[in-house]
Amino acid sequence: MTQLPRLHWSTLGDDTGGLEHRWAALWDVTVDRGTSPALAPKDVDLWVISAKGAWPPPELNRMMAEVAALPILLGLQPDATPMDAKTLSEWGSLGSVRWGVLGPEPPMPGLRPRSGTTTQLSASQALAFGLVGTSAAMQEVLARARSAAATRATVLLLGESGTGKEVIARAIHRMSADSVQPFVAVHCGAIPDNLVESELFGYNKGAFTDARKDTPGKFREAHGGTIFLDEVGTMPLAAQVRLLRVVQEREVQPLGGGAPVKVDVRVITASNVDLWKKVQNGTFREDLFYRLEVVPITMPPLRARREEVPFLAQHFLNRKAREHGLYPKALHPSVDPLLMSLPWPGNVRQLENAIERAIVLSGTRPVLTREDFAFLAERMGEVPAEAMPLVGSAPLPADAFVSQPAAAFGMDLPAEGLDLNQVVSDMEKTLMLQSLAITRGNKKRAADLLGLKRTTFLEKMKRLDLEDPETAEATEPG
Repeated sequence: MTQLPRLHWSTLGDDTGGLEHRWAALWDVTVDRGTSPALAPKDVDLWVISAKGAWPPPELNRMMAEVAALPILLGLQPDATPMDAKTLSEWGSLGSVRWGVLGPEPPMPGLRPRSGTTTQLSASQALAFGLVGTSAAMQEVLARARSAAATRATVLLLGESGTGKEVIARAIHRMSADSVQPFVAVHCGAIPDNLVESELFGYNKGAFTDARKDTPGKFREAHGGTIFLDEVGTMPLAAQVRLLRVVQEREVQPLGGGAPVKVDVRVITASNVDLWKKVQNGTFREDLFYRLEVVPITMPPLRARREEVPFLAQHFLNRKAREHGLYPKALHPSVDPLLMSLPWPGNVRQLENAIERAIVLSGTRPVLTREDFAFLAERMGEVPAEAMPLVGSAPLPADAFVSQPAAAFGMDLPAEGLDLNQVVSDMEKTLMLQSLAITRGNKKRAADLLGLKRTTFLEKMKRLDLEDPETAEATEPG
């Protein structure tokens, strides 16, 4: 017997009218009749939510980090006023959302198929946090980050420099119930040893020379929110003793005396060295280590998640173009295997810098090719010389690494003649496919590459049968 897909309906207190029984032929239906929404079961294929009001309940916003790519259908009563653009936008911020009237006809499956390899956060949510989590290693990181965000537990982030420890720390804060409270980042290694305690814990006027006024310190600045202590392993032992007291007692003792001050703060620390080895050689307190390692999260190096490199590269490409006020550029498809083959000793930070350098130095060219990244192969020596263009050579054409069509453009007229219209059509089709490959399906930018208006480009796609009629409306922005 074929197993039916699962549908979970959060009615938010509305009467179902027995619709769940009418839908039973197509769905295995479960109903949550509470006025406050509960998280849909993990193996659900579609989550139906009765839409009430112009704003999603706050509980739903907090749950969105846990539903991955699960499609959501907002159900309206038959007599309800259709959603206006602003209301639909507010509900649409939840993720993969569609809306429709609830009636005897059951919702259709396949609003958006749920991938078997979805991350713990949806793609848009992860990118909003500066994250890409398509690899198994990063899925584990995101799962732990999500679990930590639901509590006030202390988190220890470990990993090489440039792997994104601060990005994860900020994501944990933003996914937490205290996301509107302060997030204070402190790089312990950048503070002189004799100033660490005053910087973190504050001081009273007259506590030392130049202490001309009371200063709260970073912990009190982060009250109610999160403090992120990067490179905590560089902290001197005297400061470690004070940090231990803060973590244990949730109170800060300012330098210069006075009563301790209570602080309500989540502590996230990070280190690019093995803290346990520092404990063993006596440069880091063992009791503090155990206090900080409540939720340990190890960030994998970029070389261990090569499948994410193209996604990260595209993310940085868009972001850096905006930062520098440049027209959006595209990565030629041949760049992906090159970037994925490199060892990236500087991890994500090095990739971000490489993308920024390529954008800035590429001038007005709309497409970045392998030549724009030749400096990486020179520096890391991981790519065979024949796989890279020579430095200083002429810029590669946009189609240098894309397979050419069977019919050559410079062909001679055969004795038996040819169908000119068909040849021109094949040339158009080939160039349009290449432009779409270069721009990763962005039709506006593909049209720009060919010097066409977007409307002309779309008309040609339809004429050449390059448009999927079932997905055209869903994939093409208005």
